[in-house]
Amino acid sequence: MGIIEKKTPQHWNFFLALEDDLVRLARYLEPTTDNFDAYSLELARILSTASSEVDVVAKQLCQKLNPDSAADRITAYMNEITAVFPEIAQAEASIPKFGLMLNPWEQWGLQKSPLWWKAYNNVKHKRHTHFQEANLKHALNAVAALFILLLFFYTEEGERGLLSPDPILFRAGQPFTVDHAFWERNVTIYSRNGMIVVANPVT
Repeated sequence: MGIIEKKTPQHWNFFLALEDDLVRLARYLEPTTDNFDAYSLELARILSTASSEVDVVAKQLCQKLNPDSAADRITAYMNEITAVFPEIAQAEASIPKFGLMLNPWEQWGLQKSPLWWKAYNNVKHKRHTHFQEANLKHALNAVAALFILLLFFYTEEGERGLLSPDPILFRAGQPFTVDHAFWERNVTIYSRNGMIVVANPVT
């Protein structure tokens, strides 16, 4: 029997693996504001991995927006991405199961690096004095930031229902509208700013 392989959104799969880490972590540490300052080696790993992936995706998004882009750091990413997508600074991701709403890119609206990004760099370079910054709050925001960034990076795929499977914990908020494809109810459609969705099933 033959095997047919289709191209998959690699970075989306990476995000889903990180989200699965948070799902397992939530069995031992409740994702609530009371626990936001809790820190650990596992949270340091999640913060580091998510932030590193943000670096990779942000660079690719800049090159997608401008093939001549030389952006290679968070401030350069900010300048190029917000010039095209200013709404990213207000973009939200929720975790309904735990009643959380996250706005991980809000510092970009102030022309500053995100707080979770600063924590990532502090833990990476000065772990002996800043290990406590590898906390639940920063880890959640780093993964949420990756989720939101991917919705901008995979705009076309999101509109065509190609981002599958759905996240378990995270739900997209503004500026994204989440719906289901008319041709298959379990296909999730992500549209931005009320943009018209390409309503053709992909086979």
